[in-house]
Amino acid sequence: MPTGPDPHRGPLFDAVLGADELAPLVSDRAWIGALLEVESALTASAVGIGRATAADAAAVADAAAALARDLDPAELGALAAAGGNPVIPLVELLREHADAPAAAVHVGATSQDVMDSALMLLARRAGARTLGYLDAAADAAAAVSRDHRATPMIARTLGQQALPTTFGALAASWLTGLDDARDELGRALTALPVQYGGAAGTLAAVAPHGLVFADDLADRLGLARQRVPWHTVRTPITRLASALGVAAGAVSKPASDIVLMAMTEIGEVSEDTPGGSSAMPHKRNPVAAIAARAAARRVPGLVATALACADHEFGRAAGAWHAEWETLTELLRLTGGAVRRLAVSLDGLHVHVDALDRNLALTGGAVLAEKVVTALSRHVDDARAIVTDAAVSGVRLDEDPRITAHLSAGELAGLLDPTRYLGHAADLVDRALARHGGRA
Repeated sequence: MPTGPDPHRGPLFDAVLGADELAPLVSDRAWIGALLEVESALTASAVGIGRATAADAAAVADAAAALARDLDPAELGALAAAGGNPVIPLVELLREHADAPAAAVHVGATSQDVMDSALMLLARRAGARTLGYLDAAADAAAAVSRDHRATPMIARTLGQQALPTTFGALAASWLTGLDDARDELGRALTALPVQYGGAAGTLAAVAPHGLVFADDLADRLGLARQRVPWHTVRTPITRLASALGVAAGAVSKPASDIVLMAMTEIGEVSEDTPGGSSAMPHKRNPVAAIAARAAARRVPGLVATALACADHEFGRAAGAWHAEWETLTELLRLTGGAVRRLAVSLDGLHVHVDALDRNLALTGGAVLAEKVVTALSRHVDDARAIVTDAAVSGVRLDEDPRITAHLSAGELAGLLDPTRYLGHAADLVDRALARHGGRA
């Protein structure tokens, strides 16, 4: 039996997008291995209800291991075209190669049982890797937040300078999103269930032992037990896809901030190993954050596809089910890669305090105009109009005679000190760090 190359062994873009470790976990060969793992578990579970012997289970397991090692994905794909899924020819091959009765293979199952359960196995494994990446990214964000808890910087809203904050508070927002995503994905992965319903979802082929059989199958595979077969109720798929979308969004936020703050004109951060250019020697591109954004941007469309596929008609969907297979595995690959690249970016992030100070002072105190309005209003009725006019015209607030006539230089210096108008920035950092540190 010819063995073709694994299509996910060092592809051109996987390393760039952070998916080189994850891709093998959702590759065609991983699919075949998971399908055969489910088939082996089916025979093993059948022993408990007298539908197979221990020798049958051993023989099926041996044949499955050999097929997982030797079967060419392209060959199986070609055989799958006639029936519309790879389980049909795979069961034929397993029966051909296993020294066991045909009835001991694929016991009471339908193709969707095996496909869905195998997809849950792939998702659990790839998702566990992504959870690890989320932990690493969140830990890196926590370290940045802790180190810069009180480092003043300008906050920006709608693309404009707003009020002073701290870099730690900004990083705490990154941390909160990553911790939220980790929790969401963890719950979705824990809930991934086995699928076992038989031809029409009634477990008729193994009655009266169907419920016990399904629970035993779940336990063998390390999946959650199903309440009922979910052939056309795709909550496990939509829940997982949504959680992956949340994770991609949690990546996009800090990655976008880093890319913008690394701009030459802003210069507030840089990555530990910035990328260069084939044409411009001076370039120092934040490539890890850029790659994280690139991978994450492809995720929402795939989430939408997964959600759009939830309308499975009757007892087996014609097309909607089939559209989920590559959609979900690509979601797992891209989301995990995005998180991994963000972790690299955050772990080596350099914060340039001199640039933070320079940009904070850029408006000459205008960002603290609301404090000056409050103080000036004790002396004149049109304080807001005066301060607004000064700020808009570009006059420094501590040099406008309409203001200095009423407020002393010392008072203005205090009013325009950004470190005195940070609100609860440090407290918010402490809350985010406490939540992160207290997570199990």
